[in-house]
Amino acid sequence: MTPSSLPTRIQILAPGIILAAIITLISLGIARVEEAFLDHAILEPLVLALIIGLAVRALWTPPASMEPGIGFAGKQLLEFAIVVLGLTLNLSDIVDAGLKIVIAVLLLVSLTLIVGTALGRAMGLGTRLAVLIAVGNAVCGNSAIAAVAPAIRAKKLEVASAIALTAVFGVGVVLLLPLLVPLTGISDERYGVIAGLSVYAVPQVLAATFTVSAQSGQIGSLVKLTRVMMLGPVVALMAILFREPGGDVTEGQRSFKLGKFLPWFVIGFAICAALRTAGAIPQAWVPAATDISRFLTAVAMAGLGLGVDIRSVHETGPKVLVVVLILTVMLVSTAFLVTGVLGIG
Repeated sequence: MTPSSLPTRIQILAPGIILAAIITLISLGIARVEEAFLDHAILEPLVLALIIGLAVRALWTPPASMEPGIGFAGKQLLEFAIVVLGLTLNLSDIVDAGLKIVIAVLLLVSLTLIVGTALGRAMGLGTRLAVLIAVGNAVCGNSAIAAVAPAIRAKKLEVASAIALTAVFGVGVVLLLPLLVPLTGISDERYGVIAGLSVYAVPQVLAATFTVSAQSGQIGSLVKLTRVMMLGPVVALMAILFREPGGDVTEGQRSFKLGKFLPWFVIGFAICAALRTAGAIPQAWVPAATDISRFLTAVAMAGLGLGVDIRSVHETGPKVLVVVLILTVMLVSTAFLVTGVLGIG
C-alpha cells in the first residue's frame, strides 16, 4: 500500500470499524454492570459484542459504505488481536502447574477435539463448525474459536453459531456445576481442578469457582490457564490440517516455507509467547497487552455479528446445542474421573 493510498484506505474502513467499536464499548459497559451486581461478568464483552452485533444486523442492514470496515474488523483486527495475545502467555507456567495437571489438560483437550469434531459431523454439522465447537470447549471458549476461525477459513455464520450458542449454554453450566460439591462431597481443591478442566471460558471458570471458595477459584484459574496455553499448538495444528492445497511441487521447489503451512498471525502469536517466556517482554506490559487483545477481539466479534444474518443461525442451533450438551457432560465426567485416578485434589 502506497503512502498516498493510506488515507483513502482509512477513510473506506473507518465507518464500519467505528460502528463495531461503538458496539464494543456498549458491551464493555454492560459487562461492568454485571460485575457490579454479580461480582463477575457471566457474559463477557466478547460474547456481548457478538450478540449486540447480531441484534443490530437483524433489525437494520448497515449501508454498503460500512461493509469494508465491518469485514476488516471481523478478520484483520481479529488476527492482530491473536498476535497481541501471545504477549500475555508465559509458557513456563505450564511447568509450574504440575505434571499431573498438565497430563489431565492434554488428555481432556485431545479427547474433546476428537470427540467434539466427530460428534458434530455425526449430527450433520459442517466440518469447520464442528471443529470450532470442539476447539471452543476443549481450550478456552470464545477466544479459541476466534483464533482458530481464520486458520481454518471458517465462515462468519459458523463463527457466530459456535460462539453465541455455546456461550449461552455455558451460563447454565456456571449455575449448575457448583452443585457437584454438596452432591459428591469432593474437596474445594478437586472441584477447582474439575471446573478448570471443563468450563467453557475463563470468566465462567471464575464465576463457577469463586462462588464455592477462594481456593477453588485460584486452582481453577491455574488449570484454565494451562488449557489456554494449548491455544497456540491447536491453532497451528488446525492451520496445517486445513491448509489450502499448494499444487504440484516441481523439482527445485521443495524447500519448506513456513508461511505456506501457518498463517502469519499464528507465527506472530508463537514469537510473542516465546518473547514473553524468555523475559524479553516485561511483566508490566502484560496487563496492557491483555486489555488490547480483549478489546480488539471484542471489536472483531462485533464485526462478525454485523456481518451475519441471525435468521440463518437457527438452522444449526438445535444441533449445536446437542453437541455442546454432550461435550459438557463428557468433559465434567472425564475430569471427575481423571482427577480421581491421578489423585488430584
